[in-house]
Amino acid sequence: MNSNSMNIRNVLRNVPNILRNIPTKSFFGLLILALLTGCYGKEKDSAAAVAAQLNTAPPATPVDGMVIQPTSLAEELEVTGSLVANQQVDIASELTRKIVRVNVKEGSFVRKGDLLFQLDDQDLQAQLGKLTEQEKLALLNEHRLNDLIKHEAVVQQDYDQAFTNLKVLQAEIAELRVMIAKTRIQAPFNGRIGIIHVYPGAIVSTNTVLTNLEDNSVVKLEFSVPEKYANIIVAGSEQRFTVASGSQEYKAIVVARESRLNADTRTLLVRAASANPGGILLPGQSARLHLALHESNNALVVSSQAMIPSAGGYSVYLSRSNKVQMVPVEIGQRGPTTVEIAKGLQKGDTVIISNLLRLMPGADVRFVTLK
Repeated sequence: MNSNSMNIRNVLRNVPNILRNIPTKSFFGLLILALLTGCYGKEKDSAAAVAAQLNTAPPATPVDGMVIQPTSLAEELEVTGSLVANQQVDIASELTRKIVRVNVKEGSFVRKGDLLFQLDDQDLQAQLGKLTEQEKLALLNEHRLNDLIKHEAVVQQDYDQAFTNLKVLQAEIAELRVMIAKTRIQAPFNGRIGIIHVYPGAIVSTNTVLTNLEDNSVVKLEFSVPEKYANIIVAGSEQRFTVASGSQEYKAIVVARESRLNADTRTLLVRAASANPGGILLPGQSARLHLALHESNNALVVSSQAMIPSAGGYSVYLSRSNKVQMVPVEIGQRGPTTVEIAKGLQKGDTVIISNLLRLMPGADVRFVTLK
């Protein structure tokens, strides 16, 4: 047994004697002092622990970021237009007559000059035969008087009358032949027939639409652009568009522009043409165009997730020395997932694009990914 253990045992044996020699009041005083000393020591230890926790820096927030680099960006304007046929006409009769034959089927393709409808022309043909016979007689009479006048057997007035009668008959025959030609309603150009509205036996007038004919080998696209971009969309420029019936993208070439702006809408009417070899595009369809306006090779673009909207505009969080800094920005063109920054950022800035709700200016961050 060592000397320290023996000393402790001697002290414990003498504790009763020591307590008997201490006055009662002094004893309680020492007891209270010991208790206060112990409490103060515990409070001091607790305060030191809290201070140590406050002095410990919070952990850095994990975020994703991207380094801003200049890129190529084409500015686009999205507008809505309408498709129209390259050529379109309502087929109607120039005469009030009866339909005797429909020579075409609905939806069929016809060529220029093909017979579509035949009107009744029997009375006109009869008149033509009558006038033709009269013309033969008038021609013989004119030849005979011409020979007689050379021998001064008749007066000039008789010859002039015969010659005039011949010319009048020939003019009436020509007019009648034009009327007969109008009974044959033909296709004015290559195209596709629409719905037929009349059938044999129907009496049609000049106001009756028999059917319609459309040339859809090329479709025209008509759209309006704001006056701000009136001088950007020029003839010969290529534009892209889609229709509601599918997601395929088509190309159109601007062929004409209106000579002036619409005074009510302050827009300029533009017409473009697009090839339609398969006949997929139909006149009357609506089209959504993406007009190419400007192209920049030094555009600064950030992810849409990085934008922080506010009443005063937009801001983004930057990381500088792994500290968060909020910077107000001005935006330009918006894309599906990106936004062009027109003002506020510079090449090489590191923009935070995730965990934005947990950040505040001055907070520490650490990057999980950095693009």
